[in-house]
Amino acid sequence: MKVLLVDDHALFAKSLSIALCDFPEIEQFSSTKDIQHLEELIAGELPDILLIDINLGVQIVPLLGGLTDEDGLMLTKHLLEHFPEQKIVILSGYNLPVYRKEAKRIGAKGFISKDVEPDELLHILLMVNDGATHFPREEVFIEDLTEGEKKVLELVATGAKRKDIAEQLFISE
Repeated sequence: MKVLLVDDHALFAKSLSIALCDFPEIEQFSSTKDIQHLEELIAGELPDILLIDINLGVQIVPLLGGLTDEDGLMLTKHLLEHFPEQKIVILSGYNLPVYRKEAKRIGAKGFISKDVEPDELLHILLMVNDGATHFPREEVFIEDLTEGEKKVLELVATGAKRKDIAEQLFISE
């Protein structure tokens, strides 16, 4: 599998290269921070998977005309317009639900936190390469119900109507 990393941090790119070179499944790993020539690089290397950092710094300003905290997402959207079959996975140090949702919405095939272990990263890349997607489930926080809310639920469960519930709990409809 051929993987191309788009990240503006040289140390991270080199570290990832060292981590992935031990896996025989990785036929080729390359990285770039040159956004201006990225489309030419993709056309020349034909990577199976593009790993794109969510925060690329000022590199993206000339290409897409703006800079946001989600510039890797903007770049992904732009690239998928020109390379619709390209498998793109977003890499981020910011594991926020809004980023995962946006990555999925624009057509990325996955979202991976940068604190992932190399073995797990390889597993995810192999799954994506085989056609799967990878978007970690959000942890849902459910707060405890108040005593009043619990009573309303109990009454609803028994089939009580809104008017009856209001009368029993001394509240207005």
